[in-house]
This record gives sequence, C-alpha cells and structure tokens, in this order.
Amino acid sequence: MKVSYNELHGLCRKAFQAMGFEDGDAGDAADMVAWMQLYELQGLAALNRGLRYLLEDSEERPPEIIYADGDLAVLDSHGHSVLKSSSLALELGFAKARARGLAVIKIQHCHNRQLIMGYLARLAGRGMNVTAFWRNAQDVNEAVGSPMIEQVVGFRANSPVPEIRVYAVREVPEENEPNDGITLVMANHVDLLPSLRSEYDVDLLACHEESQLLACRQRAMQEGIDVDDELWLRLKALSTRLLVEATEDSRSGAGAGTTDND
Repeated sequence: MKVSYNELHGLCRKAFQAMGFEDGDAGDAADMVAWMQLYELQGLAALNRGLRYLLEDSEERPPEIIYADGDLAVLDSHGHSVLKSSSLALELGFAKARARGLAVIKIQHCHNRQLIMGYLARLAGRGMNVTAFWRNAQDVNEAVGSPMIEQVVGFRANSPVPEIRVYAVREVPEENEPNDGITLVMANHVDLLPSLRSEYDVDLLACHEESQLLACRQRAMQEGIDVDDELWLRLKALSTRLLVEATEDSRSGAGAGTTDND
C-alpha cells in the first residue's frame, strides 16, 4: 500500500509512544523511520527487524560516557536501540567537531544501527560533514561461507541525502570480534564521503548516490510511500495501546485515536 509522509510519521510516533518512548523521543524516532522510508532505504524493514526487542526493552538506562577527550568520545548504549540512545552521542560529537574541527564518536552495544541515518541527516543540515561506519556482528566461528558486511554512510555538509556503500569482506580478518557498535566521524571543513580500502578482498553489494536518493524522494512525494500492509496493521495495533490521561480535554474527545490523520 502507499501512504503519505505525514500518515507514516504520525502512525510511527503513536506506536513509539505506546512502546514507552517519551513524547520528544517518539517524535525523533518517527522522524528517523519516516526519513529512511522516504528515500527508499527500508526504514520500516529495519524497524520491523528490531520491533520485538523494542517491545521487550523496558530498561530506562541512559547511554554512559566511558571515555572522552577533546577529539574522541566512547559511549556505552547498554544494548539499547539507536532510536533511544544515539541523540546524546551525536550532539556530543557535533559540539566537539564545532570546537575542534573534527571529532570521532564510538557508540558501543547498540542495535538498529541502520536507523541512525536520519539523525545524521539532521547534523548535515546544520553544516556538518558526517560519516558513519559499522559492520555486522559476526562470529568468526560462524563465518565459513558467509561474508562479513561493512557499511559506510557519508553526508556532505548541508546535503539532505548521503552516499552509501555496503561491502562484503570475503576473508574475515583473524582479529575480527563480534561487533554491535558504530563509529562516527564529524568534520567542519572536510568532505568525508564513503569509501573502503582494505587489504582483504571486498565486494561492493550496494551503492546509493546522492542523485539516486533525491530521485527516490521526488517519486515518493508524488506517488506516495510504499509500506508493507502487514507491518502497517501491526503498527496500527500498537498505536491503540497508547493510553491518554483522563483530563478535562481527554474527556471531551482529545487524545490519541486509531486514525492516521491527527
């Protein structure tokens, strides 16, 4: 089925609120999913893969800075989705890069890493060059016949869209360890567009250029955004779990309903 950007954003926001996100965090998370879907980057598929985990994740433990200096910060996300835990890290990196010209931020133990792209778009819109890198959490003992996947996403300052490269490393390095983190590099005045140079054999699995993504956005705005019917119904069912405090306004009909047109 096809829906508008506003319909998709509104339903996702209600679903995240029903999952226990604070209002501001729910709006941010909805922005991230809807942004990816608008550019045909499978934001809903990424959300669907982590939906069970999000529903079971009731722990409210904020990300923890475990190391920081003028140019580098390392944060522990404690296993949360980037939808819940990346805003602090990104704002910290942005402030460091503004002050120092360049900053490196590492977020450890996080999930749904694909969905961080929408947050990066915000930073790029504020004049920052941003590149993110991550690899799949692959165990060397399970890697026989299965390549390790590495992804690089780079935004030019003030560009609404990134360039994206996805690689398969056929020969897994001996020092490889299971990885559930993401590395971010931010720079004021240096383009950091995605590339990967490796002593190991790599295959380019996917490449998204800025021009291609802009064309996707134009098509989605004209024709609507494609969504999976089953997932749409699942998010709609989640949104009905949202309870509205019984105030004078809610008694008179305000509050979250089951339609997508609020």
